[in-house]
Amino acid sequence: MNIVLHGAESTGKSTLARQLAAHYDAPFVHEYGRTYCEAYGTDLMPDDLVKIMRGHMELTAEVRKQACALFFSDTDPLMTAAWQMMMFASRHPDLDAFTDVGDLYLLMDDDLPWIDDGLRVHKSAAERAHFQALSKAELDRRGVPYVVISGDGEARKLKAIAVIDRMLAGRRDR
Repeated sequence: MNIVLHGAESTGKSTLARQLAAHYDAPFVHEYGRTYCEAYGTDLMPDDLVKIMRGHMELTAEVRKQACALFFSDTDPLMTAAWQMMMFASRHPDLDAFTDVGDLYLLMDDDLPWIDDGLRVHKSAAERAHFQALSKAELDRRGVPYVVISGDGEARKLKAIAVIDRMLAGRRDR
């Protein structure tokens, strides 16, 4: 089962992915887009987003080889599709063709303060709100299950754990 953290920049995805992976003693797929931007910068073109999608897919395939029942993904190609819309106001056919979606998406609310980490680009409240709306719209468009996770620190983590525990219990009851 793949649980994907999704949402605009600086909403706590990476932090929560690490916390949840530790809590469930499960692996997680790190955010390949960050790795790519650290190497090549944030002045991206549409083909760069396809490379990010493919890189993330490779990392996910490696985690799946571990034959784990549960793992976490710090974003996935649906987040890259939201980036495509944010940056270019268009859909890329390769991103649209992606079908290996997660089993559950945790949509991180944009209720945390924006923190500049040297790679983030959408600083204004208006940009952030627009990016968050695009992130949610991508989940809605794909029809994938998701839950909004809000609050800060421990409250955010506990809410995510409660959602995941309910989902896991529901799967055991089948």
